[in-house]
Amino acid sequence: MNAPEFKKLPGVLAFQRGLVITDALFFNVLKDGQTPVMVVRHGIRGTQNVNKEGDAEKSTAANAKRQEVSNIQTTDTAKLDEEAQALAVRFGLRFLDLKDVLFACAPASTDANDLVRNYRDSVTGFIERAKTSPGLDEVAQRFARNIANGRWLWRNRTIARQVEVHVSVNGTPLASFDALATPLNHFDNITDAERQVAAYIADGLRGDDDAGLDIEARLDFGVRGALEVFPSQNYVEDKPRGFARPLYCLGSPERAGSRNGIEFESTRTMGHAALRDQKIGNALRTIDTWYPKYAEHGRPLPVEPNGASLEAQEFFRDRKTSAFEFARRLNTLDPASDEGMFMIASLIRGGVFSGGKE
Repeated sequence: MNAPEFKKLPGVLAFQRGLVITDALFFNVLKDGQTPVMVVRHGIRGTQNVNKEGDAEKSTAANAKRQEVSNIQTTDTAKLDEEAQALAVRFGLRFLDLKDVLFACAPASTDANDLVRNYRDSVTGFIERAKTSPGLDEVAQRFARNIANGRWLWRNRTIARQVEVHVSVNGTPLASFDALATPLNHFDNITDAERQVAAYIADGLRGDDDAGLDIEARLDFGVRGALEVFPSQNYVEDKPRGFARPLYCLGSPERAGSRNGIEFESTRTMGHAALRDQKIGNALRTIDTWYPKYAEHGRPLPVEPNGASLEAQEFFRDRKTSAFEFARRLNTLDPASDEGMFMIASLIRGGVFSGGKE
């Protein structure tokens, strides 16, 4: 029989992500159809605007040096077609049966022989309780709200005048939402349309239905023309001097022209603009209002084991309230409690939970 709590977690313990998700591609909405929004690489001449604190007392005409004002850069930009009426962004999403999220569970050299077997039983027991719990429905409704409110559009949402989100299943419309009228910072007053989407999510997590959701947002920015929009940015280590930012895109870039003065072109098409699946997943799982400082902070966090927030540069969960601690107590967790719902969401997130030496 399993103990109420495990003194340590197995030496090898990992959960796979409980949702299958695609990148979100950008499209121009034209009068007669849609075309891809492309990422273009080009040069710009900006100005130097670094906040440099100087020593005013030592700044004299004798020792003054001329500083470079121009800031010559190569950068990537994604812009709508000049005839575009709106931006469309779409991706696909499917939730896995929770019983399949345990990816690896194996002992370390110092682990007791029965630790792995008992822990597997603990995970299975918690998931079985979760599937019959209202806690799973609450988690599903929170994911549904973040689909509806367009949080996953990131900066594009903040500059839009109007955002419509449409959800369909196997080509059949399921629900539509006014994203800007749907709350971002709480999960109260779930609408009937949100419940419809949540029902498909919950069925997927329970293993009752593996149907995927097709999600499309249509953004009206209140202006027409070649407006800049914002796909994901790529992180580049040791990027070349003078290179500002690379944007995420799919497909192969155009071949660069030669520099003989004839074939050279000042712009280069890099690929089809998109939001990365990881960035969308982060937005969808921004449902953690169960952390201790929620009343003070006032905003949901992405579900992370230690409550990590890149925005606030802070961990909002300590050792006693982390997913690693709750993972030791699966046998006693009520899936409908705040801790239990956070743990359901943590299993959906996935990650490595391996325990160290005792």
